Amino acid sequence: MKLSLNDSYRYLDLLESFIELGYARVDFVLEPGDFAVRGSIVDVFDPRQSHPIRIEFDHDTIIRLNSFLPNTQLSLSSLHTVTISQASRISGYVVAEPDETVLSQFHVGDFVVHPLYGIGVYDGLTRLQLGEKELEYVQIRYKDEDKVYVPLDQLAQLHVYNGVENPSLHSLHDGGWQKSTALAKKAAKTFAQDLYLLYKLRTLTFTSPCLPDTPLQKTFEDTCPFVLTQDQKKAISDIKKDLEKPYPMDRLLCGDVGFGKTEVMLSSAFKMVDQNRQVAILVPTTILCEQHFRLFKHRFSDFPIHVVSLSRFQKKKDIQDHLSLLKQGKIDVVIGTHRLLQSDVDFSDLGLLIVDEEQRFGVQHKEKIKKMKFSVHVLSVSATPIPRTLHLSLSGVRDLSQIQTPPPNKKPVITIVQEYSKEVIQQAIAFEINRKGQVFYLFNRVETMYQKVVFLKTLFPDLRIEMAHGQMSPPVLQKVMTDFYHHRIDILVCSTIVENGMDILNMNTILIDSANKLGLSQIHQLRGRVGRSQLQGYAYLLIEKEELLTDKARRRLAALRSYAALGSGYKLAMKDLEIRGGGALLGERQHGHVSAVGYELYHQYVEQAIHQEKGVSSQKQTLNLNEYLIPITFMPDERERLACYIRLLTAKTYQELSQLQEELKDRYGPLPHDMLSIFDELSRTVSFS
Repeated sequence: MKLSLNDSYRYLDLLESFIELGYARVDFVLEPGDFAVRGSIVDVFDPRQSHPIRIEFDHDTIIRLNSFLPNTQLSLSSLHTVTISQASRISGYVVAEPDETVLSQFHVGDFVVHPLYGIGVYDGLTRLQLGEKELEYVQIRYKDEDKVYVPLDQLAQLHVYNGVENPSLHSLHDGGWQKSTALAKKAAKTFAQDLYLLYKLRTLTFTSPCLPDTPLQKTFEDTCPFVLTQDQKKAISDIKKDLEKPYPMDRLLCGDVGFGKTEVMLSSAFKMVDQNRQVAILVPTTILCEQHFRLFKHRFSDFPIHVVSLSRFQKKKDIQDHLSLLKQGKIDVVIGTHRLLQSDVDFSDLGLLIVDEEQRFGVQHKEKIKKMKFSVHVLSVSATPIPRTLHLSLSGVRDLSQIQTPPPNKKPVITIVQEYSKEVIQQAIAFEINRKGQVFYLFNRVETMYQKVVFLKTLFPDLRIEMAHGQMSPPVLQKVMTDFYHHRIDILVCSTIVENGMDILNMNTILIDSANKLGLSQIHQLRGRVGRSQLQGYAYLLIEKEELLTDKARRRLAALRSYAALGSGYKLAMKDLEIRGGGALLGERQHGHVSAVGYELYHQYVEQAIHQEKGVSSQKQTLNLNEYLIPITFMPDERERLACYIRLLTAKTYQELSQLQEELKDRYGPLPHDMLSIFDELSRTVSFS
């Protein structure tokens, strides 16, 4: 079926044609084979297209054609002609749920927390008649079936409860909630004071500030082989400003897998070396160490910079030689595993410590890193930071840079959840090999890994299949990884040792055996090993039978389904927190308080206490929504309506209101009179700061 701008095409005929071609009608177009209808707008996702298509009608004339992003539902680029082919679906295809700007995070039946009433159950939106006016409220159910109707202007106070599983509902009459919040606030104040003391100690510690960029810095940055995104530029700029201050930097750089964090590391390291000070880059695995070493050495090869690595891949004599040169100041950049933290490692003048994937280091290593933070600049880098690290960043005690913009032409990895079967494995591997690619087969049981290699060799006797895991001797492991890097191996059966650092453009399919037994951040990192080129990447999550999965395993896989899109690492970290619980991660003393009031509210108490310590106001201006109703005929989906109310409520500027209005026009077409009235009233009656 061919559709062109300004064509005449009967609207109902189009819908019938989609059904005949095998498309399924849904509320939101998220995956190939879907189509959706909203007033004069029809969305459809042709399996042959990288993005779904939006078609807008004026009566029976097509007045708009454009592609759009499934997770935000916002338009991408205008089109003149599209061809819609037969629908087909990929079994097990994982798609991203629309984000919170489109659909609210609240589901009916969720445990929620209201700061005045405690933990209850979200029962959805309800409309009540008060006098001559009909108003909309959030209904929450408490102990003994008591109900609270929360007006729209209190929406921002509500949180989905993250703490223990299946918490007890609070009573509205016994004062239990008030006691819990009083204790939690007291604990949060003590915790905030401890955090703020660490922050003040850092700002009172003198370190030699870097001078502004030299011409050599610009010369180096001009060698970057690709165009930086705005997020990368801002992160580099913020880090440089930190390095030019007279006290140590403590910044977290958070960016999804493949979003260009390493380029930020390169620029930061070059600036420090250009000031005649040393840089140490701490990584969790020997594989990542070797990859960073190759990259840094290559990028710095035209400059007088001496780069070495320290890992178990090296001979003892080479390590001793490097340690000697490091102490003499003859090495500028050293990249190493936890070997860098041992007592025999001395620097001549260490200026910057970069910690890549900080969450992978143990408690003792982190204590050593913490001591170093008081004397040198520290940049921590992660795609899925541990929730504790996120907590410190969001509390304002630690500085945070986020790279949320993907590189141009980067495609989300298609993630397919399937019960384990020989047929799925054969099809996935054959597809990748036929397009001249390579395959990771993730199998995290070292003792039986060889049997898995034998099994794969029976399926593919003509392919080159090897294995790699952390218990192999360094020379053997290094040879295997080098052979795989140079495409002398077709399938690499491996443990999670490849979770970080493998950046091979020809490797675009990964199969993860027993994916239900791995953590969210692990799966996300492993998924990030593929799709590094412009070819479409595929990740197959092979699981046990659905009915045998634990509740936590089901929730992990559901989170991956919800956050399969580009840039989802940050959201996955917060979802990981929800599944694992916040208390243990914040420390034993906080555990009970997090369980009692939920992570979000406890975090809010800590944030308020830190603002008090800093003398900063934490008041936030909000709009009064009590008088306004979004017509159900315009937006029948309750979660979508709630998300829209929240956007209206949290708008801080006139521009944000205007942006929301344009987004709704994009997704729905011309707005009805009632919606235009809401925007007009809010724009007129509210004073924006």
